[in-house]
Amino acid sequence: MTSTEPSHAHALRVARVLGVTEQVCTVWEASGPKDVPFATTFPAPRRERVAPGHLAAVATGPDGADVVVWRWYDAVVLGSAEGDGTVRLWEPAHGEVTARRRRTDAPLEPGTRAFASAGLPGADWWVNGPADRLPRDGAIDLAQVESLYTDNGLWESVFGS
Repeated sequence: MTSTEPSHAHALRVARVLGVTEQVCTVWEASGPKDVPFATTFPAPRRERVAPGHLAAVATGPDGADVVVWRWYDAVVLGSAEGDGTVRLWEPAHGEVTARRRRTDAPLEPGTRAFASAGLPGADWWVNGPADRLPRDGAIDLAQVESLYTDNGLWESVFGS
């Protein structure tokens, strides 16, 4: 298993956010739009934390129920920081931030958009790669989201399992 391939009982996948209420996130998947509730562990206020264009990690529980457990921001690349492998980003809710690159092989040109997250271990901010298409599994840090939930015993509060 590599660090980008999740291995767990709660299947995770990535979907693009189309709309948000405090209880439900409308996402786009290959089968079309779908309303998915937020996990109780997802912090509120949700309408301030999630917006169209973001990515969501959708977890499927043992009973087949889906919930949103994580999100990645859609940020604008401002440029590289001082040669240390980090990237300067602008995200509407947070302003300018410096993020560590999750993948060094994905080009991040200034003025383009990239998916970024905050709160995963190892850095204040992570940047995963370009936001011009839905990333493949392995191109986004699903394994780290899964580890966060597993290592902190959060699956029980999400699915009661």
